Parts: sequence; structure tokens; C-alpha cells
Amino acid sequence: MVQEKQNAPVKWRHSLSAKLMNWVLFTALAVGVLLSIGQIIFESMRAVEEMDNEARQTLAIVRDPATQAVYSIDPDLAQQVLEGLFEKPSIRYAAISHPNQTTLAELSKPLLETQSRWMTDAIFGKEREYAISLFRPTPQPTYYGELKIVVDTAPKSALFFERSILIFMTGLLRALLLAFVLHLVYHFLLTAPLKAIINSLLRINPAEPGLQSLPVPRQHEKDELGSWVRAANSLLQSIEEHQQKRQAAEARIIKLSQYDSLTGLPTRSLFTNYIAAAVDDSEALNQKFAVFCVGIDDFKSINEQLGYSQGDKLLQAFAERLLSQRDGVHTVCRLGGDQFALILFNVSSSYRVAAFAESLLREISRPFEIEEQLTPVSCTIGIAIYPDDARDAEKILQKAEQTMMLAKSVANNHFQFYVASLDSEIRERKKLEKDLSKAIQNDELFLVYQPQIDLNSKQVVGCEALLRWRHPERGLVPPDVFIPIAEANETILEIGDWVLHEACAQVNQWRNQGFNIKVAINLSANQLRQKEFAPHVLKIIESRQIPTSLIELEVTETSFMENLNQAITSLRHLSEFGIQCAVDDFGTGYSSLSYLKQLPIRKIKIDKQFVRDLMKDEDDTQIVHAIIQLGKSLRLDVIAEGVETPRQERFLKHDGCTLAQGYYYSKPVPPDELIEFMKVSHAPQT
Repeated sequence: MVQEKQNAPVKWRHSLSAKLMNWVLFTALAVGVLLSIGQIIFESMRAVEEMDNEARQTLAIVRDPATQAVYSIDPDLAQQVLEGLFEKPSIRYAAISHPNQTTLAELSKPLLETQSRWMTDAIFGKEREYAISLFRPTPQPTYYGELKIVVDTAPKSALFFERSILIFMTGLLRALLLAFVLHLVYHFLLTAPLKAIINSLLRINPAEPGLQSLPVPRQHEKDELGSWVRAANSLLQSIEEHQQKRQAAEARIIKLSQYDSLTGLPTRSLFTNYIAAAVDDSEALNQKFAVFCVGIDDFKSINEQLGYSQGDKLLQAFAERLLSQRDGVHTVCRLGGDQFALILFNVSSSYRVAAFAESLLREISRPFEIEEQLTPVSCTIGIAIYPDDARDAEKILQKAEQTMMLAKSVANNHFQFYVASLDSEIRERKKLEKDLSKAIQNDELFLVYQPQIDLNSKQVVGCEALLRWRHPERGLVPPDVFIPIAEANETILEIGDWVLHEACAQVNQWRNQGFNIKVAINLSANQLRQKEFAPHVLKIIESRQIPTSLIELEVTETSFMENLNQAITSLRHLSEFGIQCAVDDFGTGYSSLSYLKQLPIRKIKIDKQFVRDLMKDEDDTQIVHAIIQLGKSLRLDVIAEGVETPRQERFLKHDGCTLAQGYYYSKPVPPDELIEFMKVSHAPQT
């Protein structure tokens, strides 16, 4: 509507031509009237001058006869002179008189009546009076009387009136002709070219102003109009270029907002729109679809090991591998970080979804070759199905993500479906998180200790401090439930500090009882990332006045690989003061010889998952054997955890493992029960 109004033709009364014509006409008429009035005034002055001259000439002509008449005192002659004067129409009164004002002869007639008298009398008056003295020059100039005439202005005024009308009309006609000529000049030199330029402007497409240019009006190539048109064309071209740049920038912004810059995959916002479209299609076709949320397991550690550049290349290769899955997959997106998502259409049953998830896991779990280096990757998948789990696009994606995160907290390299209890489980997790933040304050945490046995002497050589939480409503909460929560929300820093204080206090108490027991304390990755961690640990040990040799710190491979340089600095500092370090859960992480050489490690601990299936699973048996041999070659103590049977103990001892702990010897017990265990087993103190 606005565009149509802008392109509507200009009405004549509003046009520049009409305005110019009005102004030219008004100006020309005003000038013509003023000039005509001036000329009329000049004509009136000339008319007065003519009347005066004519009257003086008339008097001069009859002066001699009038002088003769008055000299001769001849009334008849005087009368004849006056009658001769009255031959002129303009003379209405004449008289010849003696010096004593005695009239010798006199004639008069009434004023002439004319149509213009009402105006001319105001200019010239009704009549004009003239007189001449009568003299005889010889023998001596003698005054004999006076000749007096009164001239009626009407004859001359009528002529003046006619001439004035002619002057006025001629002036107006000249003004009108000049106005018309000026209007034509303005029209052809200004308004017509401007109208042509406006019509050309109206034909230009606002979306593409640079595709058409304004034509320069003929005969205006070198004047201001030509310069204006060229400037306008340059401006239109600049607008076109700026529009193209703006459109390109908008396209880039849209692409950046909707597509991931690293992988080129759609982002979360665009993927949500795809899910919404899938919801509409599925409702129309009465079909189901599944949303898969795929997360790379422990990608942070992979990034630290390979470097961020290699990590980005791994993400790109991972995205390409996801895109290659075309079996009913509609689209793939990157949610952020190491999380991806995809839609599987035409879901007839959960078995088809499970089969696809298994094949997807097999495909994406194959090692990636990044710059001629094979990198193994495992993934965890969370699955939500429409409309069983949710009927809204955002909720479906949210539940798939929640399922994936929950699945990761349980294990890696598997898939898990969303279940109806997931929401309540997440709420329970949030409540546990809130309760855990108050656990220290409420004195709900405590430590238990599991003895570590020398396999050759069967003596207790130390123990591992294990954290327990007695919830006031739930009772004992398993560590594998609350420890991940504490690590996720940074509560682990406060809890880890509390564990260090409690373990050191317990060592001090045992020493006072006469027992020097070495305690192994588990550290989290969050603690190792603290720059002042080593001085803080030393300060706690010093405050309890215990030997540093009675404290052993256990770290997992994952924890120090997240920030290897910081871990090396902290652990070497502690080692200089006699605090030994052990690698916990060895074999479940990177198991790299490079970090074993850099870190001050004195002990490696075989993870219980390998010990559990010892001599049952060939792979686990070989892994245990390899770890023991590696420890021997590096002159490191090897301790196996999770020993539960005599058969496992025999194998470990025969293979060269020196230390062990597990339920076969003792479950984790309170401090007093540990002392009783040592007394019963007759283990000497070290």
C-alpha cells in the first residue's frame, strides 16, 4: 500500500509545472501591472505638460489681436478673439479685461460630460486656468490688460484614459506572453527532464537498485541535471553494493546462528525446528520417530591428549561419519561440544530403534584416523521416541539429552531409552545434590578403611580411606551415586578437603594408639586442577603432626590427564616431601608410559573390573598380567583391588603382584574395626 501510494501519479495542482506556472504568471502579472502603472503615471505627466503647452501656444497666438482689442477698446474685436478661442473644444471660458479688472469681453460654456471624468478629474482636475498679460512694445512697453482662459481637461483626459487602457492591456498581454514563454522554458529545461527522471526512478526495483541506471536527459549532459543524474546513478550503485554486502552478512549471520562453524551441521535451534516439522509430519501420517542424542565419552581427556586442533578434526570426522548413516535418518546436528543429535523416521517398533542404535554404536566406535594416527572413540546414546516420551519438539530433545547424560553416569559405550521415571530420577538427583551440599555441615559423611595386604607376608601394610554418606532419609548412599554429583557441581572440592582432614586426623589418632598405618586417599580431577593444591595438602598434614610417609595419594588416569602439566607440578612437589602417589583404576584410561615416566608414581592399582573376571575372561587375564609385568619393569609396586577369592589371590601372587585388597580380606570398616582386624591377623605394624 505504501509503495503504491509512493508510485501514484502526481496531480497537476501539486506538480512542479503548476507551481512554476503560478509563480511565473503571478510574477509576470505583478511586474506588468507595476510597469503599466508607471507608464500611465508618465503618460499623465506628459498629458499635463501637453495641456500646458497647448494653452500657452493658444494664448501666444491670440495675444496680438487681444492686445489690439484692449488697446483700441474694441469690444467687437475682443469678442471675435474670444470666439476664435472657443473653436477649440477644450476652452470653456475666456475673458479680456483692462488693468483695472474691467472685462472688455467674456465667453463661457459648461464642462463636457465624459465617462472617464470620475477618474481623470482626480488626476488633472476639472479645469485648468491660464492667463497672459497684454503689452504693446512701442514706443515703450505698456501694460494694457490681461487675456484669461480656462481649459476643460475632459478632452485631453479622455484621450489619456484611452491611452492608459491601451497601455495597461498591452502590459498585461506582454506579461502573459512572457509568463507563457517562461513556463515553456521551465517546462522543457527543468520540469520535463525531472518528470522523465522520476518515471525512471519509479521503474527501478528497490530490491536491486543497481541493475538499472537513470538516463541523462538530452541536452543536459553537462549541466546540473546531468551531474545530479550521474550522482544518483552512483548512489544507486553504492546502495546495490551495500545491499549485497548486507544480504551476504545476513546470510553469514543466519548460517552462523543455524549451522555449526566447525562441522557445518545444523545447530540446536535449527534442529529443534526440524523436530517440530517431524512432529507435524508424524501426526499427519500417524507414525513415530526417534531422537538420538550422541555424546562422545570422555572427549575432554581426548582433547587434552591430542590437542585442541586434533580434537576439532576428530569432531569433523565424527560428524561426517554420522552423516553417512542414511538408514531412515532425516538430519544430523551438533548440539554443542561433543554432543550430536539425529532423527530416525518411520519407527515401527523399539526393536528397530535398538538395532539402529547398535549399528550406529559399532560404526562410530571404529577408530578415527587423524593425521595418520588411529584414535579410539566410544560413545553413549540417549533415545527419546515421539509420541511415547513427549509430544513437543523441545521436550523430546531435552529428554534425549537427559537420557544420554544419565546413561553416561552409569557406563560408557552403550545406548539407553528414555523411561517415564527419568523426570523423577532427575528430580531425585537434584535433591541429592542439594542434600549433599549440606552433608558435611550435618555430619553425615564418614570414612571407612579397607586394609591393603602384602601377598607374601599376609601382613597389613596400609589401608584405603573410602568415603561414605549416611543420608538421614535414604540411609547409606552408594559412592558411585553421590561422587559423580559432587564432581559435577564442584562440591567435591569441599568434600575432598574434608576427607584429607579426617584421614590425617585418623592417622594421628592411630599413632597415639601405637599404630603407624599408611592411608591411601583418593583425589579428584577438580582438586588436582587447583594451583595451590600441594601446599594445601602439606599444610593439613603438618597441622596433624604426622609423617608424610603415612599418606599416599591415589589419582586416576583421567584426573591428571585433564591437566597433565599442573598434575606433574603438584605431585612432584608432594613427592619431594615424602608423599607417595599411586595410579588408581590403572588400565581403564590411557595407560600411557609417557605419563608414568613424568609423574612421581610409586604404585599402580589394577582396577577391580579386571580382577573380577580373572581366569574367567581371557582378555581380562591378559590385561592383569600385562599390568603386573609393566609394574615390574618400571620398578613400581602393583596392588590389585577387588580380590574376593583364594584363586584370584593365588594367580596374582604367582604372577608377581605384591599387594592386594578386597572382600577376601576385609570389607571397608570403621577405624576401630581396622585395628581389631590387624590384631586378629597378627599383622605387625610397619
